[in-house]
Amino acid sequence: MRFLIISFFLLTASFQGFSQTKKEVKQHKIKASAVTSTENGKTITEKKTIFDAKGNEVEVTDYTKEGIVKSIHKFKYNSEGDETEDFQYDAANKLVEKKLTKYNMLGEKTEEVFYDANDKLTKKHVYVYDSQGLKIERKTLDAEGKVISIKKHIYITK
Repeated sequence: MRFLIISFFLLTASFQGFSQTKKEVKQHKIKASAVTSTENGKTITEKKTIFDAKGNEVEVTDYTKEGIVKSIHKFKYNSEGDETEDFQYDAANKLVEKKLTKYNMLGEKTEEVFYDANDKLTKKHVYVYDSQGLKIERKTLDAEGKVISIKKHIYITK
């Protein structure tokens, strides 16, 4: 029995280790995967991922080096397959942070809004695109709307 369990984890770790694409997850009907590490004969799960029928990650659990749950992320998607909600929970399954993502008519991510466990706005990312649809800027704003940082994307074509 122990051999079967170890074999399962090693097999699923090999799938996740190469980070399967959404298409591959769907094609191979993968429902879950795990990443494990073995040191000094002890196997520890580092990460566990559960997928929906469309190949989307719907739950990702990260573990400490001791194999204890560190965090859990639960995701929701729109009809286009874009992530719209990310709920982060702690080891006690208590909500830590909520991230809501918005997209424009072209499917470009326009905004990520972060809330704490009490549903209080903590920060916001606003994305700007050029006329070719290339992301050129990400502004981070605090809860009051003050710009904290600006990340610029520069593309070299020649």
